[in-house]
Amino acid sequence: MNIELFPGHFVAIVGGAVAGSEAAARLSERGIYTVVIEQNVRPYGKIEDGLPKWHVKLQAQEEAKIDGKLSRPNVFFVPNVKLGNNLDFHDLVNNWGFSAVLLANGAWRDRSLPIDGVDQYVGKGLVYQNPLVKWFNHYHERNYDGERYEIPDGAIIIGGGLASLDVVKIVMLETVFAALKKRGIKTDILTLEHKTIRTVLDENHLSLDDLGLKGCTLYYRRRKQDMPLAPIPDGATAERLEKIYQSRVKILENFQNKYLFQFRELSFPNAPIIERDRLVGLVFKETTMNNGQLAAKDGKEFEVRAPLVISSIGSIPELIPGIDMTGELYDIVDKESGQVRKYKHVFALGNVVTGKGNIKASLTHGRQVSDHVMDNFLAWRAEDYQELVNRTEQSTRAKIDEITRFLATKGVLEVEKIQDTINRIQKLQEKVNYSGSYPEWIKAHAVEKIAEVAPHSHEEDADG
Repeated sequence: MNIELFPGHFVAIVGGAVAGSEAAARLSERGIYTVVIEQNVRPYGKIEDGLPKWHVKLQAQEEAKIDGKLSRPNVFFVPNVKLGNNLDFHDLVNNWGFSAVLLANGAWRDRSLPIDGVDQYVGKGLVYQNPLVKWFNHYHERNYDGERYEIPDGAIIIGGGLASLDVVKIVMLETVFAALKKRGIKTDILTLEHKTIRTVLDENHLSLDDLGLKGCTLYYRRRKQDMPLAPIPDGATAERLEKIYQSRVKILENFQNKYLFQFRELSFPNAPIIERDRLVGLVFKETTMNNGQLAAKDGKEFEVRAPLVISSIGSIPELIPGIDMTGELYDIVDKESGQVRKYKHVFALGNVVTGKGNIKASLTHGRQVSDHVMDNFLAWRAEDYQELVNRTEQSTRAKIDEITRFLATKGVLEVEKIQDTINRIQKLQEKVNYSGSYPEWIKAHAVEKIAEVAPHSHEEDADG
């Protein structure tokens, strides 16, 4: 990448998905150099690996937005480099000389199922949401070489949010698709999702019983109306609150009617059922809600045996040496600025802070934090950049000293320092065989979308 360098700020952004790409674009608009350090081959984050693949159009739309932002001038891209693994956090923050470091690395670690010792059974009867969805989104690719799962009938899912409904849908789609295939009925995952399982079965005069299926069950510790399927605005009246509760129940029941799963409320996982070093079910405690507070019913327990337990109780940031945690999240001064405590020039943004995992929330927070960094921390406002542009356009040799003095008042980096940083970035890029052209890289590493390939079973996929 050959560019004409000028004094300015240089910001490192860890993570190139919704929040990270938005920050890169906004910084670029003010002439700030940025490098986006991405842990994956492609920068799409949970657009690609967390948003289930039936969202074909939405995925394509959001990926195109990210591509546009990361193709902007003065935005450098480094794929396949993971902070805390391939790149040391302290080194990045303390030795590279960046004006600021933004952490938009998302929430990729599943919150542990709250049962002591249960994580030793991951892969032995227990599966977590994030790897499951990643598998579901990619197993149709001819070159897929990640984790593989067989989804049995009768699985149980622990959850309660929108993400857990995605997991439920994945389980029902996979099991019904396999059962229909055995009967010689041709369909595919996208058709089952779009038409709904009930409609496809009705069209074929079938039921789950006819297919020999009982379906999966979602267990939730609170009541139906407490599931966060519709937001509650601040200051909601009792009447408004009741309407929201009714809406939540209706959303859940409509979902059940379409995808034929079972639901049990007021059930909290309390203990594992282990046989032959495998998780074969859970012991649940019955719970109750008193004045909005969750409580366990004394002595009220029940056992549920299942061929697979899937935990979908939320995602949290991965641990990175050098970043302190407050509970499950990074220790930040406040959500508005995203400033990481102990580091004046390190800021967190997007899902790593909000914990909401949706596009709108990540985009909004990415804008908020990047604007704060530019306006308040770097004190490099839009009018400052416009002034620089104006002075540069009008420059003659006599103006050079004036421009230099103007930039000196803004605390920007000298050209030599910027070039040194670019040289280090290019060495990172060379290690991962990145050519320096973002569009060329994305084209060379494009993946097959499910709508672009013929539907096939897992066995066919495994055979190549």
